[in-house]
Amino acid sequence: MNQTIQHPTKSDRIAWVDALKIAACLLVVIAHCSDPFTGAFDSDRISFVTGVAFGSLTRPSVPLFVMMTAILLLPAPSGSSLGSFYRRRIGRIMPALIFWSVILPVAFHLYFGNANTANPTVDTATYTWNGLWHKICLMTVNFNFDTVPLWYLYMLVGLYMIIPIISPWLEKVSRSDVRLLLLIWGFTLFIPYIRLLAPAVGYTGNFGSMEIFGVCDWNAYGTFYYVSGFAGYMLLAYYIRRWPLKWSATKTAAICVPMFIAGYCITFFGYLKLQDLYPGDYSYLEIIYYFTGINVFMMTFPILLAFSRLRIRQRPWLGKLASLTFGIYLCHFFFVFVTYDIFDIKGVAPIVRLLLMAATSIVVSGALTWLMRQWRPTRCLVA
Repeated sequence: MNQTIQHPTKSDRIAWVDALKIAACLLVVIAHCSDPFTGAFDSDRISFVTGVAFGSLTRPSVPLFVMMTAILLLPAPSGSSLGSFYRRRIGRIMPALIFWSVILPVAFHLYFGNANTANPTVDTATYTWNGLWHKICLMTVNFNFDTVPLWYLYMLVGLYMIIPIISPWLEKVSRSDVRLLLLIWGFTLFIPYIRLLAPAVGYTGNFGSMEIFGVCDWNAYGTFYYVSGFAGYMLLAYYIRRWPLKWSATKTAAICVPMFIAGYCITFFGYLKLQDLYPGDYSYLEIIYYFTGINVFMMTFPILLAFSRLRIRQRPWLGKLASLTFGIYLCHFFFVFVTYDIFDIKGVAPIVRLLLMAATSIVVSGALTWLMRQWRPTRCLVA
């Protein structure tokens, strides 16, 4: 890959990044559309396998968003203060976080408080006025079921906090130093599975906790805490941008295609196996879906390289579609649940229902985002 990734200016967007942003947004919507089918578990095996098949395919979505953030922002412009960077970046997120933390629970309450649903992930009995008030009051503490997609904003704020701090180091760091740190981060991608397999070699935990490498109930900051997580995806994206991989198209395909297929197979079949071993236990099932697991990395890396090699020209329509993705991400979750009930039609195959849900949710949430962008007071809530 001989193409150098450039930072965009106000008048010069990166076409392949816009295309990747759209693709990642589609994956997020499909991921949430697959959840109700996955939630059927063994009560409806066809729905369950369909949900796992699509859910496994969409796991690279969030890591791709993180890597695009790095491509566009790392290193942060020199000369700007920490406070100005935080005001510009975190200040852009907070109005949207507050607004949707209120609006989504209200929308869910109005819908599920007056509708019947066969959605296995929903307990309509919890949608009371007291429950609504509780969710809104605690939005400063964390997200809730109705605002699940907003977990990304909480995490993104954390990434924004460290970007201006690590940027001066990135401007001076050598390629070998970044590579070494990426290797350490690469090891952390295996930790969820080391923890899962540790009992097989005799590990019985520590004071009731099955965590490893110094992590326990009273200490979340283990050996690899500070060199793990989504920051590694940012560093990887920066590495590829600064030192492009000089791979031919043939070499790229020979490495990336098998890597993606292997990553998908591990995710798909691994989820099915964990369901056999720990039926309906999300504390185990979610391990195979971790965004910072080696199998998800094996799917994410090939997608990033494939899009970075695209020779596409920036078109106005491409930029406009990409500008809608943030708003679609924020509001689509409610429409996923509504469309699940709309397309709950007897005799319709789960795969058809899932795709209809995704298409409808994307169109409706995209239209809502476009409308909100037309009015100045609401533009900041979706842009």
